[in-house]
Amino acid sequence: MKRNESMGKAKYLLSLGLILALSTACGKKETEQVPVGTVQRGVFYLDLYEEGEIEAIRSMNINVPMISWRYGNLKITELVKDGQEVKAGDTLIVFDPSEVQKGIVEAEGRVEINRAELEKILAQQQSDLEELKADYEVTRISQEISKIQFESAAYESEIKKKEIRLTLEKADISLERAKEQIENRIKIQKEEVKQKKLSIAQDEARLQEAYETLEKLYVTTPSPGIAILSHNWSTGNKFQIGDQCWPGFPLIQLPDLSRLKATVKINEVDISKITKGMRVEIKPDAFSDSIFTGEVMSVANLAVSKDENSKIKVFPVEVLIHESNENLLPGLTVSCRIIVDKIDDVLFVPLDAVHTEGDKSFVYRKAVGGYDRVMVETGQANADYVIITDGLKEGDQVVLGNPYAEEEDEKKEKPLAHEQ
Repeated sequence: MKRNESMGKAKYLLSLGLILALSTACGKKETEQVPVGTVQRGVFYLDLYEEGEIEAIRSMNINVPMISWRYGNLKITELVKDGQEVKAGDTLIVFDPSEVQKGIVEAEGRVEINRAELEKILAQQQSDLEELKADYEVTRISQEISKIQFESAAYESEIKKKEIRLTLEKADISLERAKEQIENRIKIQKEEVKQKKLSIAQDEARLQEAYETLEKLYVTTPSPGIAILSHNWSTGNKFQIGDQCWPGFPLIQLPDLSRLKATVKINEVDISKITKGMRVEIKPDAFSDSIFTGEVMSVANLAVSKDENSKIKVFPVEVLIHESNENLLPGLTVSCRIIVDKIDDVLFVPLDAVHTEGDKSFVYRKAVGGYDRVMVETGQANADYVIITDGLKEGDQVVLGNPYAEEEDEKKEKPLAHEQ
């Protein structure tokens, strides 16, 4: 009988030991899984986080060349890749030269024909002028003979004298007419040559224009940079080979990568906190392990719509980026942390550690064997931390969350299970 009782007690103790061991093991596992944070003392930063986009402070536009309407529309046959790094002198764009080359051939043909015609005109004019001069010389000789006859007619009858005088007058008139014909022909010839030379000059000017236009179709970059293609409003996409362009349209941007800025949009509530000169930390979304520094360069006075169809108003704020880096390129999205203010020598904990109940705040402070619910007084907060003015001391460990969340959920579920 005593032996049986002893064996029963042993089994009971063994079972109890196993339950306690399991409970302890589960408790330790649960404790290890609960994240905790430490109450810190130091400088507390009040900040704002906003997304922005990198832009160049200075940028050069490469525009579609201005050319004459007679060459038709410009069509892209070669184009630099969007985002490609280029050096000074590199070719960015080539436009279809076929129409211009056709214009060159036609202009060269016209110039050659007109020059040949000019030579022909000059030769013909020379021949005509020589003929007129010969006629003039014959007329002059005839007039000289009539003049001699008139001078030697002193002893002739009056009728003969009159006849000789009339012949001389006729010769004088013929000589004057021959002289006028030469002068008029010279004037006409000069005008003919002038018109032909003008026509040649126009064709030569058009030919020169065609050659200059041909050079314009091969667009090179005057300075190094990153080529950023513009959007074609007719297609909605960035320009590509085969697209037609309009003279003067900005086709490529060449930003100066030595000076960059990030433009962020601050809402109406927070804009009053932002002032010029505030320190900013910039983190590119594509390179989240890199952090760059900057400062607020300008704050817009007028609000704009956040998006094209949005009624939300925001204020553009420009942030000057102090460093230059190969990873910082125009168009990249960045996260900007604007340091609004700082408070020295205060206690603060992660936001996840603080819970509210009505107008009261409390935390779960880690203690031996569990957690103590401690009422606290809080101060200002930023995106990650909140100031603790009373209730905790430096070095205390607090739970990031609710360590009894599972138990509370189970209690809520039990009545439901009972009702079922």
